[in-house]
Amino acid sequence: MLQVDPKLRLPSSAELPCSDDTPVDNEDQNLLPNYLLFLLQQIWAERQDWFFAVDMGLYHTTGSNPRIPIVPDAFLSLGVERKKQGKSRLSYVTWEENGVPPILTLEMVSQTPGGEYERKREIYRQLGVLYYVIYNPEYGRRDGHEPFEIYKLMGGDYQLQAGEPFWMPEIGLGLGRRELSFGGIAQEGLSWFDEQGQPYLNAGELARQAEQRQQQTEALARQAEQERDRAQQQQERLAAKLRELGVDPDEV
Repeated sequence: MLQVDPKLRLPSSAELPCSDDTPVDNEDQNLLPNYLLFLLQQIWAERQDWFFAVDMGLYHTTGSNPRIPIVPDAFLSLGVERKKQGKSRLSYVTWEENGVPPILTLEMVSQTPGGEYERKREIYRQLGVLYYVIYNPEYGRRDGHEPFEIYKLMGGDYQLQAGEPFWMPEIGLGLGRRELSFGGIAQEGLSWFDEQGQPYLNAGELARQAEQRQQQTEALARQAEQERDRAQQQQERLAAKLRELGVDPDEV
């Protein structure tokens, strides 16, 4: 937890801009983090102790000026109010969150490098962010990194973790890549996973899964009905044959 000097006069969230007004480089920088948010709203629908933000200013006191935020593409905090005093946040101000930093931050590397592997990583390290995720599907070769990397703060420094999806016990979720569909168009994206490595399905996927199960149930019922009809027809043919031979099938 961050320690704040009580003598320091810090601005309130109402005085601070919600972001740095830097436009996103491409639509995925909004689309994919928002997908994680919508999926988390489904997974943790009954929980009120978390906050997930997309492209929101994160204000802290570890830098040179508390009025200058860092703006992750997304971040997750635990142990905070789902809604700040029942209202939506304008920004995430650590000194108004009992000094609780995000437990996870996500940066998506764009065409223009933004210091994801150096400057931002150092800021998150100083903040005490436990997991730092860098998603770089297009420019990993340029930057000399893998398309998907998760760093964990260990011994005061970030250590690259292995495995995908990567299970984060402190969060109770795994994170990794899988094929998603947006507007009928398939593309790679990020998703939450359970401890067994199975992806959490979104509402549309759950509906399609339920429909497929219903169709399978109906198909099995039709198959069973057809088998009963065939057995009945076979029984009737056998009875007819016995009658031709002068045998009453009811007496056999």
